[in-house]
Amino acid sequence: MLGIVENKAKSALHKLKRRSLPYKYDLNVYRGCSHGCKYCYAESSHKYLTKKNFNKDIYVKSNISDILEKELSSPNWNNEIINIGGVCDSYQNIEKDYQLMREILKLMIKYKNPVIISTKSNLILRDLDLIDKLANLTYVNIAMCITSSNSNVSKRVEPGASLPKERYKALCEISKSKAFTGFHLMPILPFLADDKDSLETLVKWASQAKADYMLTGMLYLTGGIKKRYLSFIKDTYPEYLESYSTLYPKGGANKDYKSKIHNFLKSMRNKYNVNNSYSIFLPKN
Repeated sequence: MLGIVENKAKSALHKLKRRSLPYKYDLNVYRGCSHGCKYCYAESSHKYLTKKNFNKDIYVKSNISDILEKELSSPNWNNEIINIGGVCDSYQNIEKDYQLMREILKLMIKYKNPVIISTKSNLILRDLDLIDKLANLTYVNIAMCITSSNSNVSKRVEPGASLPKERYKALCEISKSKAFTGFHLMPILPFLADDKDSLETLVKWASQAKADYMLTGMLYLTGGIKKRYLSFIKDTYPEYLESYSTLYPKGGANKDYKSKIHNFLKSMRNKYNVNNSYSIFLPKN
């Protein structure tokens, strides 16, 4: 059962330090995420919260739209691209009730502000009318993250997220709008969803959904993430525990494995004519 805490945010936009990203600002409507992804990197960054269960104690920024409007209307704001939900999925289950994203999108429309949204939920279809309206005014990029085509794997690894086929179907619908669309295969899950048939299916989905691009990324296991993830593997897929220990002597998988996966995915992207970069779709300054 979720523990829901409503609180007042002091600010909406967070300026990022990483310069390699195509955006400078992040906006998270919630703190905590009920998707419960076993590989989640964000959980380690929220140790400061009073309640410590990142997946079950969800903090709702109840005044987020009021604070955001003050920031967007500031004469110092230059309509920078805002990445929405970079840490906590904005369309997690609690959004069904709070509907904060509809208010956020209405503000983006009002100020014609470009956005990037990544999600693992088909709830985003609820707001497709606003997404399309915004995309007719400015740059909008919607990415759907799908790590496996196997529902059984997904139910275990991402228990609170929409099922893979539901996400795929949502992406198909979003691609009919004016928004740019992306398929995020991140992270690639060794031994669970990295066989050739599984990876080819995901690239084929990206092609069939008419995604403008597909980004792929390896699973990294460092610090608390490694401890939590390997504990999950031990409990759920014990037959792979030793293989993981061999594959991950450090935070990243060994070079031979990464090279094999990247080369195969490259061949599949070529086969299905899927672009692997979204930089060409970014607005020109």
